[in-house]
Amino acid sequence: MLDKSHKNANCATCEVRSNSLFSSFCDDDLVELNESKTCSYYKKNQPLFIEGNLPRGVFCMHQGKVKIFTRGDSGKEQIIHIAKEGEVIGFRAMFSGDPYKLSASTLEESNICFITKENFLDMIDSNATLRKGIMKELSKELGERAVFITNMSQKSVRERLAYSLLILGDIYKPDLINLSREDLANFVGTATETLIRLLKDFKDKGLIEIHARKLEVLDQNKLIHLAGK
Repeated sequence: MLDKSHKNANCATCEVRSNSLFSSFCDDDLVELNESKTCSYYKKNQPLFIEGNLPRGVFCMHQGKVKIFTRGDSGKEQIIHIAKEGEVIGFRAMFSGDPYKLSASTLEESNICFITKENFLDMIDSNATLRKGIMKELSKELGERAVFITNMSQKSVRERLAYSLLILGDIYKPDLINLSREDLANFVGTATETLIRLLKDFKDKGLIEIHARKLEVLDQNKLIHLAGK
């Protein structure tokens, strides 16, 4: 459980900054970043932003996990990404000026830093390192998102589950995958009942182990083969 008393992260000593857009900041940049951000504790299932709202700023993950999702006409969620420590969320909406196309909500207790839209855009204008980092991140994301969409649209549910478990195993490592069955089903893009049945089948085949809610990948190579990677 997250210690609620440790809300304020120092950017200069942040242990997850190496995984973020701010990884190459010099000392002076870090001082400015540290003065521009605020940190807050978030409960599980607490929203960061909601589809249709105008962006107020960006969120940098210090501790915890956040799901990025949209809702279909029936109201069912489709999770398209799970953000982990070090990721910056919401910066893409800064450039269009349009309302959020997606929603974001915490999957667990989280400590998240926030930079206002004004401060973030000022940093982009004055900091070439940040501009290069954003361009690199957007380019990387475009490629990864194309692969993700292709895999999730052309594979069977069984293949999608295997593929999703590989992705989630990387996101959660070194810990076990810790998602509710509903959230996992919304990530895979299937009904919860179908997911539960497939998880049991994967367990019986020795691909995974189920520890109550948490999942452990036992045979990554077989999952890779099953996912058709």
